[in-house]
Amino acid sequence: MLKVENLELFYGASQALYDINMAAKPGEVTCVLGRNGVGKTSLLRALAGQQTINAGGVTWGDKNITKAGPPERAKNGIAYVPQGREIFSQLSVLENLKTGFAAIPRHMRIIPKEIYSLFPVLKDMLKRRGGDLSGGQQQQLAIARALVTRPKLLMLDEPTEGIQPSIIKDIQNVIARLRDQGDMAIVLVEQYLDFAYELGNSFYVMERGAVVVSGDKGSVGKEEIRNLMTV
Repeated sequence: MLKVENLELFYGASQALYDINMAAKPGEVTCVLGRNGVGKTSLLRALAGQQTINAGGVTWGDKNITKAGPPERAKNGIAYVPQGREIFSQLSVLENLKTGFAAIPRHMRIIPKEIYSLFPVLKDMLKRRGGDLSGGQQQQLAIARALVTRPKLLMLDEPTEGIQPSIIKDIQNVIARLRDQGDMAIVLVEQYLDFAYELGNSFYVMERGAVVVSGDKGSVGKEEIRNLMTV
């Protein structure tokens, strides 16, 4: 389980995150919601080790990873799919997938067959350059690249952004399938509330760098979240 306690983050003299407490359990999708600029991406970057936190702690399983950098977190089963996908446009689809090998032992450096089951379109595009894929196909490639590392914690930053509806549905089905396998914790940052609410088990709604509402689907209603996201 991922556990975040009293996390605070500054950019210089400006405070971006205030006293964040949250948890993410295997077999569940934990959604972080809120309008643009409230700190959602800063939180994911802190959890991925890409941003040093100023106070508080992060525990993954039985390990305190507060001071661990991105490579160490990746080797401990944490994968991050950033906003904007950040695939390598000049590399082929296969080469992009293989960049995930850096986080895993040499004997595991094969592409799991499940990748092509989850994303069948990629199997037919292995030699195509990443930059030649559509936005939706690039998003699928970014998620697939993360899954190559066999993560136990998968963090996704706005995977529906700029994606056509048919591929949004495909991505939703993939996330649901990964959740239902029961051994992976998924943290989903989203602004598309219907997408997030259908997938989510627990919800953290942010405003100005702080969590203002949190709870599971039984205690936090969609309209309550929508009102906070449209204020």
